[in-house]
Amino acid sequence: MQTIIKYMALLVLGLTMQIINAQDSIPNPEKQEKIEALIKEKAAVQDQERAFLKTRVEVINTQLEQGKITNTEAEALKKEAAKKHALNIESRLAILDRKIDLLTRNSSDYVFENEQEDIDYLRIGGVEDGNDSFIYVGKKEDDKPRKYDKRTSSELLVAFGQNNALIDGESFNDSPYKIAGSRFFEIGWVWKTRVFQNTNFLRLKYGFSFQMNGLKPDDNKYFVNQNDQILLEEYPLNLNKSKLTVSNFVVPVHFEFGPSKKIEKDEYFRYSTTNKFKIGLGGYGGFNLGARQKLKYNLDGDDKKEKQKGNFNTTNLVYGLSGYIGFDDMALYVKYDLSPIFDNQTVNQHNISVGLRFDLD
Repeated sequence: MQTIIKYMALLVLGLTMQIINAQDSIPNPEKQEKIEALIKEKAAVQDQERAFLKTRVEVINTQLEQGKITNTEAEALKKEAAKKHALNIESRLAILDRKIDLLTRNSSDYVFENEQEDIDYLRIGGVEDGNDSFIYVGKKEDDKPRKYDKRTSSELLVAFGQNNALIDGESFNDSPYKIAGSRFFEIGWVWKTRVFQNTNFLRLKYGFSFQMNGLKPDDNKYFVNQNDQILLEEYPLNLNKSKLTVSNFVVPVHFEFGPSKKIEKDEYFRYSTTNKFKIGLGGYGGFNLGARQKLKYNLDGDDKKEKQKGNFNTTNLVYGLSGYIGFDDMALYVKYDLSPIFDNQTVNQHNISVGLRFDLD
């Protein structure tokens, strides 16, 4: 009886091994896909380390041209950099080879301890050896080294404050618009380029922005169009609110002056205007996007709201002068439209704005 049981156990064990071997021989597309991805990553690793080495050599050559190091020192630094990145390639490839080996021996759902490094990742903020983008999403191996000398950067422009109009032949004190109630808002994107090679004292600032200029008439008045003449007339009911908003798309261009701090690293250098004084002088040009008047009043005990679009004969092409003076990211901002608010008028009105400007990098 024991002999029969023994043979049956051997038979079961043999069948089990055959099943296991048969399963291992079945092609696994998911596993093969992961292995191929790791093989591709090996090539990417070599390209990335070579790019780092190329950037470092460019820095060394620049230091040599500027007389900061001798030829002997430059050659020694290049050999040291080449050795460092060769060792980096060797170490990183060894890690990838071990992962390929683990996948080959195991199933496709085998999880590496640091597998998150091999997938797409999100980086917010700069890194010492990474590129200059504030936000990066993609393969980690594609996060390229930063440029040694980056002369152009970009910033978000946000500005807001008080708005009004200068009317030909009239004093500003006699303005028909509320001083506190009339406001403007501007938002856009600007680029800042260093003008000279070896100093950052002068920068050219340019980009695009959307301007919204609001005017609130005094004395229960509102805007009306009489034969293309835009006039202020008294509304037949008591107004809770009367406001005209003119929207423009413009291209601002400024020359920005001010000191900066030079930050020098082994792989790159930058000029920083953080906590520095600045002055910007320039102007803008663009076109009108439209105008809208909003009226609020009470009728028979019910609150009413009325919106009127178009038909205000606003000037199609807008242009003007602007400037700012400030510290760090914040500045006092003034802009003045040389073009009139309304086209072909007996008396021209020019928009003027004063407020705060923020350039957020």
